[in-house]
Amino acid sequence: MEENKENKKQDKKEQKEVISLPYLDEFLLNLKTKNYSQETIYNYERDLKTFEFFLKNEVKTPFEKIDKKTILHYKAYLISRDRKTANNQKSLKDLQTGSINRMLSSLRCYLKYLIKMDYPCPVPHSVVELMKAEKKHPRVGEFDDIIKLIEAPTVFEKNEIVALRNRAMLEVLFSTGLRISELLNVKMTDIDKSGRIFVKGKGKKERFVYLTKRAMKHLKNYLAKRKDLSPYLFVPLRGKNISKIQKKVSPNYLEERVKRYRELLGLNVPITVHGIRHAFATFLAERGASPVAIQILLGHESLETTTRYVQASDRFAKKIHEKYHPLKE
Repeated sequence: MEENKENKKQDKKEQKEVISLPYLDEFLLNLKTKNYSQETIYNYERDLKTFEFFLKNEVKTPFEKIDKKTILHYKAYLISRDRKTANNQKSLKDLQTGSINRMLSSLRCYLKYLIKMDYPCPVPHSVVELMKAEKKHPRVGEFDDIIKLIEAPTVFEKNEIVALRNRAMLEVLFSTGLRISELLNVKMTDIDKSGRIFVKGKGKKERFVYLTKRAMKHLKNYLAKRKDLSPYLFVPLRGKNISKIQKKVSPNYLEERVKRYRELLGLNVPITVHGIRHAFATFLAERGASPVAIQILLGHESLETTTRYVQASDRFAKKIHEKYHPLKE
């Protein structure tokens, strides 16, 4: 009997070794002390839990015994259609290269932390190599299509307050070039009377963005119909009543609505919420805006990021070619 108890204890101990990433909580705490946003920390934790799930269920290998081949198998697992989430749920879609590289980067940062802290680490972080990203042809919606998309809530939404809110969200998005997370985290107190919005972006970096008169008009139309006390600028609805305090519109909702509007309009360029941010930067650049000014408005730390981000439309490229080619006649 005693021997069976000891065996069970040993089995539990071995199982714990398999499923646990050592010092994971400490690693996440370290990110918090570096002022990483809660959303970023959540992404790191989710990514590393996926790796933990892989070790437990796919290769049945304790972290202490992983090697280069384990990392290679993990990359293959992320690419595979048989991949499951950290909650043991069947994945509904293939991961894009960018998402796979984010997950690999999370693992690499975790290994790097262990090495930095002189904790046991079975492999160097350098063995986690990112996938080569495919080069995509820039696809920025034409200006007229962007306008149609922004105005779509007024056309397609039957609920007045929903139409006003969604129209205001898209108007503000294109007016400012905000990231979706930044847009949905804006509070009433972040906007002054001149239409300047105070934003705390990635890495909690602070900056100002600016509303056009058009965006301010639609925002005022929406706010005039609101009857709640939520501090957030854009709030969800629950049935006939506006949401409770502290609630805000979810990124998934806005992404879904933009996709729906695009389908209803029959737009062939897949404009997304992030695509509207791209369009904001591109159209400013096409009209002669300084790259440095665009960098500040977008909240980019590096000008190099901005130059990669601003993607001229095919139509604009064609005009430049026709105007400046030395043998155009």
